[in-house]
Order: sequence, then C-alpha cells, then structure tokens
Amino acid sequence: MSGTRVLVAGASIAGPALAHWLRRRGAEVTVVERAPELRPGGQAVDARGVAKEVIRRMGLDAAVRAARTEAAGAYTVDADGKVLETYRADDNGGDGYIAEIEILRGDLSRVLHDDTSDGVEYVFGDRIAELTQDADGVDVAFESGDRRRFDLVVGADGLHSALRAMVFGPRERFVHHLGHVLAFYSVPNEFELDRWLIDYQESGRSAGLRPIQDATRAMAIFSFPAADFEVDYRDVAAQKRLLRERMAGLGWLTPDILAHLDDTPDFYLDQVAQVVMDRWSSGRVGLLGDAAFSSSPMSGAGTGLALVGAYLLAGELATAGWDPEAGFAGYERRMRSFVEANQEIGRLNARSRIVPGPDAEPSIDFESEWFTELVQRAINGVELPDYAGVPDSGPSAGPPITLSAKP
Repeated sequence: MSGTRVLVAGASIAGPALAHWLRRRGAEVTVVERAPELRPGGQAVDARGVAKEVIRRMGLDAAVRAARTEAAGAYTVDADGKVLETYRADDNGGDGYIAEIEILRGDLSRVLHDDTSDGVEYVFGDRIAELTQDADGVDVAFESGDRRRFDLVVGADGLHSALRAMVFGPRERFVHHLGHVLAFYSVPNEFELDRWLIDYQESGRSAGLRPIQDATRAMAIFSFPAADFEVDYRDVAAQKRLLRERMAGLGWLTPDILAHLDDTPDFYLDQVAQVVMDRWSSGRVGLLGDAAFSSSPMSGAGTGLALVGAYLLAGELATAGWDPEAGFAGYERRMRSFVEANQEIGRLNARSRIVPGPDAEPSIDFESEWFTELVQRAINGVELPDYAGVPDSGPSAGPPITLSAKP
C-alpha cells in the first residue's frame, strides 16, 4: 500500500470512479462533495466501447446493467406523433445512438458510491475553500473550517468546477458555449411511454420523453438554441421562466410536458458547453471528467470519458510512483486524442441542430466515411493498459473508513 493521500472534489461519476481505482492502487482517498447527499435522477448517460471495458474491470458490470433505464431504442416523430426514424439499443453492437448501457446519472453515481463507500472517506456538505501547494503536498482549508494536508488533489466537480477556477483561472477561459441550452426533469408517465425514447424537433428546438426504471414516471428533455447564456445555473426559478419562454409554441406534447414543470423534484437546466484546456494539471493538482474536458451532452460521451479518464489517471499515477509530474503527464498523453475526437463529435452535433441561415456552413454528412471513422475513434480510440506490476488490490479490497459528513 502506498499510503498516498488523495483528495477528490466531486461525488457524481468521475470522482467515485477515480476513488475506486486510486483505492485499488493503494492510495488513501477522501472525496468531498458540496451537496449534502448524493443527487438522484438526472440525465440519462451512456457507456460505449472502451468505457464498457472499464466498467467490467471495475467488477461493476452486473450492478450497472441492473440499474439501466432498459430503453429499447428511440423514435423521432412529427407533430402528430407519427414515427419518422427508429434507432434500436442493439444497433452497432450496443454502441449506437441509444447505447446498450444507458443509465440515469444519479443511478450510476449511487452504484459507484456504494462500491467505494467501505474503503473511501466521503465528506458531504463541504467544499474546498482554499488550497496551497508546495513541493511535498497540498494544504487544504475546507469551508467547514477543517484543515488537512494531502499528497495530491483532483477536481472532478463538473462543468462549473470551483477547483478549476481556484487553481487554473476563471471559467470564461475554458468553458466554450456551443449555442444550445438543455433542460430535463422527471414527469408522471401519463404519455403511455414504454421502453422507447421519443424525440420531436422543430426549428432548432426539441422536446422529448425517455423511459426510466420507475415505469410510473418518465424523463422530459428539452433543448433550444441560444447564442449566449446568462441565466445563473443556481437560479432555478429564472431557469424555468427561460424554458417556458423558449418552448412557447412548440408542437407535439410540449404543452402537456411543460404543465409538470413546477411540480418536478429534479429540474436541471444548463448551457451545452465544452471545456478546452491546454493542460489538466498544475503541480500536485489535476482535473478529471467535465472539469477538465467536458465534451457536452451533444457528444453522448461525458460519462465514458470520465470512466476511462479515472482508470488511466489512477494507473499512470501509480506507475509513476505517485510522482505528480510524471503521472499527470502520462494521463494527458493517453487521453488527449480520445477527448478531442469526442469533443469534435459534440461540436458537429451542436452545429447540425442550428437552423441554417444564408451564410451557414455546408450541412454535415453523418453517413460519410470520415464521420464513421471519427465515431470509432471516439468510442474505442484509446488504449487501456493492464498496468502489470502496478498494485491492484481488487474490486472489493480496501480497509473500512468511517463515513464522514458535514451538516
């Protein structure tokens, strides 16, 4: 056991996935999460290609599959509900438009947390307030008043990463808006939705419904174009007003779905954006997942990037004897082209949803050979070393650590 002390900020998906691999490599891991508890529900996320192999190596394939939405596929429809196109979950070996492994973000977060809670310290309801690093470690002051020292700190706290802003600079330097806003929330399943996602598009806007494991409810999804985005992501009332304004007049079942907007327990709205950085580390502080390389929901790859990145980051750090310079460099070298392929898909999909004007770029040929090759790079275009010789204590190993929570 290395005894290397690592602090991870964020307990959604990237953070607990990294905690899993760090613990197996011998590190002592603390995960701090500003929310008071795990956040349930959320957007449906996918695992394709090499990300499915990471889940298998974690020993979590059965648990993840048991928590899937079990969507059979997707329909695109017209305003009258007539089916225009059909996509099946078993298309392309389960790696198609609707992935074989599709799971609500909150459900995957729960699987990862449950897997690691006996060997990882989780601190909920707290956050990093300050940190100072030197040649030998990082001194961290928490908002609760606690002060501790770690060997490494990793930010896995999402698109709006507070740790990234603290160490690397303001969000405006790294967050690139792709011209769309996405919203989703759960609604009563009064729409006779079974195992099929339904998507309606009109003039650059879209409305949709997708199945979730609770058959009495469904997940509503909306998107609309926006050249900029200025609504505070913490101001839910303003976000709901914006959604109503932008969805006004949209056909299909849109008015009936919006009727549940004030009653939903899990509303979410944010810009569709990517994070682009020249480096994902600074000294003993690194970034992972959306905090480092958000590819946007338009790529369908954020979860896969987080899972693969967690595996590689822990493996490279352990291989480097926990030397941050060498470990972070190896992680970036292995991940960079994989990230870039997925971000390119996100940008192309976002561009394709914009209603073309007189000076618009040529439409994208999604059936072309070059796009097919890009998709393959985005699904499987990264090597997963077996890290032979690097400590691996197995999926269920790790000494118990008392769960810590802040009020």
